[in-house]
Amino acid sequence: MASPTRRHHYNQDVARSCRPRSAGNALELLDGSLLIGPPPSVRHQVIVRGLTAALEPGCAAADRTLLPVINLRLNGTRILNPDLVVTAELDLTADCVPADPVLLVGEVTAPHTATIDRVLKPHLYATAGIKWYLLVEQESLSVNLYQLQGAHYVERSTTRTGEVLVLTEPVKATIRPEELLP
Repeated sequence: MASPTRRHHYNQDVARSCRPRSAGNALELLDGSLLIGPPPSVRHQVIVRGLTAALEPGCAAADRTLLPVINLRLNGTRILNPDLVVTAELDLTADCVPADPVLLVGEVTAPHTATIDRVLKPHLYATAGIKWYLLVEQESLSVNLYQLQGAHYVERSTTRTGEVLVLTEPVKATIRPEELLP
């Protein structure tokens, strides 16, 4: 006889006790379910570092904070850890960054998270009211910029290798996809 399946319902306290990418894994809370993903690849991490380098000067000039891999609390039952956020406010004593002051959230797709990064996360970030969503396709290095319009994101640009994305909001930055990798 097969043993019964046991379902766990996790809450914000459990998620807060889990650090982003704890033991190398990505841990996220979605409406009571704990999502566990494998650690990011070296390529993924280098692309995130390239994005950080491109965005950091504009963040500093605008008195904004750029945080890579942070617990982002969308609401009481949703805590995600995007690849980066740009925020207008920062509480250094908090376990999570609340969505309200977040101006931009960025994700880099991976083979195991591409659908989540393209479909689920934009919906969740839009529902939380985050104005800008930056999505980098890891394989092609295309950079897609979305702006919140009403309850959904609208694509503002797709920048491919050899092209330049010039951001004027929420911070000034220039992103060249080919410079995201050494």
